[in-house]
Amino acid sequence: MPLQRPFRFGVNMFVPGSRREWRAKCRRAEELGFDVVGVADHLGFSAPFPAMVLAAETTERVRLTTFVLNTPFYNPVLLAREVASTDQFVEGRMELGLGAGYVKAEFDTAEIPFPSGGKRVEQLEHTVTTLRRLFEDTEFQPRPAQRSGPPLLIGGWGDRLLRLAAEHADIVALTGGWASPTGDVLHLAGIAQTEERIAYVRGLLGDRADAVELNVMVQLVIPPAERAAVPERFAPMMPPDAAHRPEELPTVLIGTPAEMAQQIEESRERYGFTYFTVMEYNMETFAPVIAALR
Repeated sequence: MPLQRPFRFGVNMFVPGSRREWRAKCRRAEELGFDVVGVADHLGFSAPFPAMVLAAETTERVRLTTFVLNTPFYNPVLLAREVASTDQFVEGRMELGLGAGYVKAEFDTAEIPFPSGGKRVEQLEHTVTTLRRLFEDTEFQPRPAQRSGPPLLIGGWGDRLLRLAAEHADIVALTGGWASPTGDVLHLAGIAQTEERIAYVRGLLGDRADAVELNVMVQLVIPPAERAAVPERFAPMMPPDAAHRPEELPTVLIGTPAEMAQQIEESRERYGFTYFTVMEYNMETFAPVIAALR
């Protein structure tokens, strides 16, 4: 019988603000019962590493993660220094989320080449193996607080990226969809597609399946008053096999806190997800769901 992990709940922060506003948001996330505070990595947002250090100064319990770094933005050796220093300063509460990057406009703005998807996955693999190598070297300085470095989350959806995640990650994060080539439109995966991706990952994990946590980014948290507007309002992003039953998608929660809690229980049973992340703007709406499950 597969190991059934306890739930973990994360909130991904991305709205920039003052020091006081950031501290208040992180404190509030902890008060609401979230387990993980994530920092998105996009131009125009707060820089991830100082944001995590400030979050640690403000909170006592929550884990802190990059969700997820645009890995091609970073030199792997310099990134190792950033990660190790941050893990020291947050006293081992760090998790490291890595992705291949997908918003071409950001690369253009940063004057960084935007390679093909395959090349970006190769860059991600090089970064992962470099970090592992450096953190395993007892002479590497600065030392991360966690012996082998922070737990590694790799997020994505395609075959090559999920193969990399299955080989290296402690947490495999499935985006539950994919962006348009320009990165400005999200298409949610359907029920059959999600089941196929889960089966693909589990097949790759093999004996590691029980040791690896599965995460999903919840894209929509819709209270009862807005339920009737779902088909029309979100039609462009909904897959055909979920248009009339979107609550079966792990990326969509609809209803009362009790109904959403039941959907999460069903997602754990059906797909194996135990770590659910919501967007900052859904933090307050989702909090009663955490309470209902606990």
